[in-house]
Amino acid sequence: MTETILVADDETKITALVASYLEASGFAVLQALNGTDALKVFSEKNPDCMILDINMPGMDGLSVAREVRKKSDIPIIFLTARTDEIDRIVGFELGADDYVSKPFSPRELVARVKAILRRKAVPASHASGKIINGTVVLDPEKRTCAIGGKPVELTTVQMDILMFMAKSPGRVWSRLEILGASSGTAFEGYERTIDAHVKNIRKAIGDDSDNPRYIETVRGIGYRFMEQNHEA
Repeated sequence: MTETILVADDETKITALVASYLEASGFAVLQALNGTDALKVFSEKNPDCMILDINMPGMDGLSVAREVRKKSDIPIIFLTARTDEIDRIVGFELGADDYVSKPFSPRELVARVKAILRRKAVPASHASGKIINGTVVLDPEKRTCAIGGKPVELTTVQMDILMFMAKSPGRVWSRLEILGASSGTAFEGYERTIDAHVKNIRKAIGDDSDNPRYIETVRGIGYRFMEQNHEA
């Protein structure tokens, strides 16, 4: 089945260029020239991945992502000329999966799209079955998470990070290790982006950073998934 990518950018040359490369790689492409139209197309067409420019007129890319994340864990790639680290952090806190700075290589962008969709569809390489710690159950094949029998919605990257840490409860992982294991070459991220992802994971699973039950911050190093009591 052909996967559909929504490309939203107010520069028609960029949307056309990205669309041509994606179509040449076998994807179906939807286009939008502003945030309002992007959100409308998303709601009507249900694409498999979104490439959003941040600096669009009216509703910008960040606002679009904020609305999309209320309804879906669809992979989101931000495309922008803004290079400040704070902008990257805000994007990742909104649940973005990747962040590509202009000018960019269309071939690299297509490779990132493929990598994100591949991780979403294919079982994680480290897993041979379900990861079960107490009431936390992660299914790498189905890409699902449940706590106490209740399903938890996570983005592709968030699921990668949680599975990576949960497979070795009690072990401390550095931010750099988590970044590499969860994203590999598909990302040009900073270690601080892991803080943003962990913050979102905690919110999704109902964890408290001050009194954690699942993910503990190890100051000066990184994070660990805490060993769970095997309670019903």
